[in-house]
Amino acid sequence: MLLALDVGNTQIFAGVFKEDKLIAKFRGTSCNATSDEFGTFFKSAIRENGLDPAEIKEVAICSVVPDLSYTLRQTSLKYFNLEPFLLQGGIKTGLNIKYKNPLEVGADRIANSIAASGMFPDKDLIIVDLGTATTFCAVSKKKEYLGGLILPGLRISMEALASRTAKLPRVEIARPPELVGRTTVDSIQSGLYYSNLLAIKGIAAKIKSDYFSEEALVIGTGGFSKLFEDAGVFDRIIPDLVLLGTAAAVQLNKERTKK
Repeated sequence: MLLALDVGNTQIFAGVFKEDKLIAKFRGTSCNATSDEFGTFFKSAIRENGLDPAEIKEVAICSVVPDLSYTLRQTSLKYFNLEPFLLQGGIKTGLNIKYKNPLEVGADRIANSIAASGMFPDKDLIIVDLGTATTFCAVSKKKEYLGGLILPGLRISMEALASRTAKLPRVEIARPPELVGRTTVDSIQSGLYYSNLLAIKGIAAKIKSDYFSEEALVIGTGGFSKLFEDAGVFDRIIPDLVLLGTAAAVQLNKERTKK
């Protein structure tokens, strides 16, 4: 079995794969934990999902937090006796990355693109990942990673409002009851929700008109993607896209090693 780790700025999303099938997943806080704390948590979570940690034969890490990569490598070595696969520059991706400096592309964006291009091989793709940051990636049907956009995510925007104003509170990030809020909380929630909704609609439409066509698929992923499930902005919502792409990258690089 493979333990895949999607290491974000606020959370670690983990998944266990058996024969390319995702059979368990769980979340933990992405913080300054020690390798022992991570190891204990991972083993406990695996057991709670009815699996045996001793059956983990591979560990793969997709991280946007460089400081955690060393700690998680130590976790893998100490608790699973495995050298982990790290999704980073120089690995085989199956993509033609058009960034001026390909090493600048975030590991999560690469994982998303690997997974989505494998699932929809004959489609131009616009991948929207709603996490700490909201990212857009444009991937052509020729498997060209054209680039994308990065903007503040919902939580960053909410926290900026709360920390930089005297009277605006922190609020739950949720779909508002109506467009025009009738309370301060409703107004903040509406601003957060509709600013992102209209950004997704507008940016996806602009990418289609400038780079692709109306046939391009818009895929949503990330922790906040479900918030827009019924909003008509996504053709597909695939919350596990980074995990799926990380597992696929392991397989791609195994094949390269064999060759």
